[in-house]
Amino acid sequence: MDVLKQQIRAKLGRHSKSVASEEKFTPSAVLIPIFYKECEPHLLLTLRTETVASHKGQISFPGGTRENGDHDLLATALRETFEEVGIRPEDVEVLGELDDLLAVTNFVVTPFVGVFPYPYDFRVSYDEIAELIEIPLSFFVDPRNRRTEERLYRGRNATVYFYDYGKYTVWGVTARILKGFVDLCIPSKPS
Repeated sequence: MDVLKQQIRAKLGRHSKSVASEEKFTPSAVLIPIFYKECEPHLLLTLRTETVASHKGQISFPGGTRENGDHDLLATALRETFEEVGIRPEDVEVLGELDDLLAVTNFVVTPFVGVFPYPYDFRVSYDEIAELIEIPLSFFVDPRNRRTEERLYRGRNATVYFYDYGKYTVWGVTARILKGFVDLCIPSKPS
C-alpha cells in the first residue's frame, strides 16, 4: 500500500488541477476511498437508495453538496463520507485531489483521493445508502472492463463511460472520475 500511496500522492502533487466554475452549478465533493483487502487495493463505492433527492439508485462515491459549515470542499467530502458510510475524517489519509467535473445534474464535483484502514466498522446511513460495494482497483485499470456510448448532451455529442462489475453498472460522473483517476495515477497495474 505504501508504494501505491506514494505513487498516487506524487502524481496528484505534480498534476495541475483543472477547476470548473459554473454559476448555476452546485459545488460538491466526493471521496475516492481506497483500502487494502486480501493484499489488493480496492475502492469503496455506494449504491444510493431510491429515496434520496438526487442520483437515485446510482452507484457513486461517498460525497455530496457543500454546506455553509464546511471550511472547504475537502471538508465536504470527509463530512459526507462520515455521514453516509461512517468513515471518520481522522481515519482518512488524503492523497490529493483530481480535476473538477461538471455533472449533467448541475453539480460541480471535486474528487479527493484518500486511503483508510480495513477492515473498518462502517456505519451506513440507510436513508441514503442501500449498499456498500467493494471493487478491486485492478478492475478499473483493465481497459477491457470499460465501455463507452455516445450521447447527445446540450446539443453536443458526449462520451459516456460505463464499468460493468457483476450486477453493478458504474456510469456517469462516477465513471468519469474513475477513468480520470486511473489515467492520471495508475498508469499500469498497481503493485
